[in-house]
Amino acid sequence: MIILQIKDITVGYTEIDILHEVNINVPSGEIVSIIGPNGAGKSTLLKTIFGLLKPRHGKVTFKEWDITGLKPNMVVRKGISYVPQVDNVFPSMTIQENLEMGAFIRNDDYSLRLREVYELFPIMAERKKQKVGHLSGGQRQMVAMGRALMLDPEVLLLDEPSAGLAPVLVSGIFEKIKDINATGVAIIIVEQNAREALKMAHHGYVLATGRNVLDDRGDALLANQEVGRLYLGG
Repeated sequence: MIILQIKDITVGYTEIDILHEVNINVPSGEIVSIIGPNGAGKSTLLKTIFGLLKPRHGKVTFKEWDITGLKPNMVVRKGISYVPQVDNVFPSMTIQENLEMGAFIRNDDYSLRLREVYELFPIMAERKKQKVGHLSGGQRQMVAMGRALMLDPEVLLLDEPSAGLAPVLVSGIFEKIKDINATGVAIIIVEQNAREALKMAHHGYVLATGRNVLDDRGDALLANQEVGRLYLGG
């Protein structure tokens, strides 16, 4: 079942369009990776889904709802969470406080969800009283993902989760993304490490100059020689 559909989306900043009639389908419970060169509009796509940008044309559908141009606070309430590339944690707060901030719109008892997030990220449970500003880059990224999961989303948007991390930490972040997906959360990931992103993707899309270039299963895109030459470094 398609849980999230982006159909013919055209969007940009001021008078300049960044995306041109882009189409993306996200099946329930699957990982969809978006790859392409810098400036292709990958991050713009996530911002449009989350309501940070309003498209000039096209439609974003989540389950039975048309969420096109809906404000982020309403998109979150529908069941979509977003982890931006930067400014995605509160450095002066503890891990526990960051997670609690992730649940700020919940009116119910979220203690069970908090335990589930800690089980997913055991290192955060060990350091829950530590200020996030004192954590490593990889640990901060885990806090950001954990905070986004506090609302128990059905779809998680991840923008460059491995950006700026030491290579030794990158594999750990990708493993956690697979763990999140294993709980049933569908994930759209925009990632500079295109090869690793496609390895774990059920499906992948290639964007270039703001347009759909190609889409296929993740393993098929990895095996595609043209994709390898242009977007995976050979």
